[in-house]
Amino acid sequence: MGDTMDCIEPKKKIVFVTVGTTCFDALVKAMDTEVVKEELSRRGYTHLLIQMGRGSYVPTKFEGGNGSLAVDYFTFSSSIADHLRSASLVISHAGSGSIFETLRLGKPLIVVVNEDLMDNHQSELAEELANRKHLYYARPQTLNQIVADMNLDSIVPYHPGDATPVAKLINRFLGFPDD
Repeated sequence: MGDTMDCIEPKKKIVFVTVGTTCFDALVKAMDTEVVKEELSRRGYTHLLIQMGRGSYVPTKFEGGNGSLAVDYFTFSSSIADHLRSASLVISHAGSGSIFETLRLGKPLIVVVNEDLMDNHQSELAEELANRKHLYYARPQTLNQIVADMNLDSIVPYHPGDATPVAKLINRFLGFPDD
């Protein structure tokens, strides 16, 4: 009798990165560094899938193997919902749609703020949600440290039932007075 354990493929642990419809080369470049990829691999992630949007920086594709991280990328998808569902960790730009879709799915999330955007209210939303421990918050230059230090067990699940705190936050950003 042969050992059937040889046939079992290790479970995929996918890190999905999304920049939305914008150009966010700084995030894609940060993900393409050896230090970030090695840390993700050390933490047991097997695949890195990057949605690079309108960016011009092309990450290095890698097949993986020998405990290293497989890396792939694409520009756009009609829906990122399937990628979000299959991900073990999501690293996203600070778009509210991407943030709330990921939180609704209960996926661990690191939000990376695009500092090139002027008047970026998205960063305030990401910071507030990070303060409430629903996600991690980073800038492209701090991403490697956040990945190294993150403790996904400390994330507090986001329950969308009570939107009042978020609505108040959005109203404050828009300049409406608190009730």
